[in-house]
Amino acid sequence: MTIKSTFAKLAGQSAHFILNKLGRGSTLPGKIALKIDKHLLDDLAKDYEIVVITGSNGKTLTTALTVGILQEAYGQVLTNPSGANMITGITSTFLTAKTGASGKKIAVLEIDEASLPKITQYIKPSLFVFTNIFKDQMDRYGEIYTTYRFILDGAKNAPEATILANGDSPLFHPSSMTNPVKYYGFDTEKTAAHLPHYNTEGIVCPDCHQILTYQLNTYANLGDYICQNCGFKRPQLDYRLTQLTELTHVSSQFIIDGQEYKINVGGLYNIYNALASVAVAEQLGVSPEKIKAGFEKSKAVFGRQETFKIGNTNCTLILIKNPVGASQALEMIKLAPYPFTLSVLLNANYADGIDTSWIWDADFESITEMNITQVFAGGVRQAEIARRLRVTGYDSEKIQATDSLEDLVNLISQQETPNAYILATYTAMLELRELLTKKNAIRKEGN
Repeated sequence: MTIKSTFAKLAGQSAHFILNKLGRGSTLPGKIALKIDKHLLDDLAKDYEIVVITGSNGKTLTTALTVGILQEAYGQVLTNPSGANMITGITSTFLTAKTGASGKKIAVLEIDEASLPKITQYIKPSLFVFTNIFKDQMDRYGEIYTTYRFILDGAKNAPEATILANGDSPLFHPSSMTNPVKYYGFDTEKTAAHLPHYNTEGIVCPDCHQILTYQLNTYANLGDYICQNCGFKRPQLDYRLTQLTELTHVSSQFIIDGQEYKINVGGLYNIYNALASVAVAEQLGVSPEKIKAGFEKSKAVFGRQETFKIGNTNCTLILIKNPVGASQALEMIKLAPYPFTLSVLLNANYADGIDTSWIWDADFESITEMNITQVFAGGVRQAEIARRLRVTGYDSEKIQATDSLEDLVNLISQQETPNAYILATYTAMLELRELLTKKNAIRKEGN
């Protein structure tokens, strides 16, 4: 390292030490270090085998599941568990790195799609994982094909790295990727080819631009697709989920490549995250026994089905940020075998996406099919989300809006129903967690 990079590293580590003593996590150490030496990340990451996980949805849980498995195989694994997935957060992560007992230096990093091309100028992953591409934060990413271009450009900076792509997404087409590519996906029961839901994006054939049909449509634009016009179809899968054996609101069991696995989070969408992590493990030669051991220790992380109590109420916090993610979260909580209250917190800060029109594409109408005793609307845009919930047909007299998180927490603590689900956009989730940390209802992330 040069004198400049050494000083930058020392400044960043000192900032981290002080913030840690104050009980605060932050991307500030990375920001300070990069101000001094913008090439510092290149030096910090050069000796690591790096797995990068990117895509619209599922990055954080896929990262957590992958880290859990690789810790069973290698011990210490460097990662960014709180979702600090832009260049300052990634730099902060490397500033706090420790070498595991095995001596193998491995990092599993969640990276923001739009930040990927910039970050891979400095780090060279050996493996990319592409989860999916859905409409998300239109003001930041634009349309889904713009997001796809970000991801491709990021991968091209490390042309020798293998891409593990979700083969069930028609956007991840082999002709558009120059890296070596392997695919994972669902290979369960097929039906006659049919059109997906009329509001589904990303279902245009990349060869002839006709609408794709699906022999298996798991959700949104994912599944076993085929173009009836030109024959374009899903590529052959290298890693296959062949059976769903159990699907509940708190866990899932399934068979991948002949092995039965279980994860301790619910929802069909999270099974894709588990499938991606198994693909990484198999690619790196990790045994099924290590994978199962990693999954046994898996738990919900940082607002992704995170559980805690507010008073005597059992609460589950779920991050939502785009139509597909919100709809899948609603599908998951529909599996709950008990009545509950539902809170939906909508913010419109930069990290959430300032365009909140996406809430009208999410399937909030499904709340009318659930045993929901009362609905609370909150966040900066509480009036907007309350309006969206009222037009679902749910009893408007049971919808209460509040612009205060403190008031929301009090309402939940006083409710008669013993269970509550809270759906929150990113900064609303952070604000709620901060408030609950002060009340000692949850632990601060990283502590």
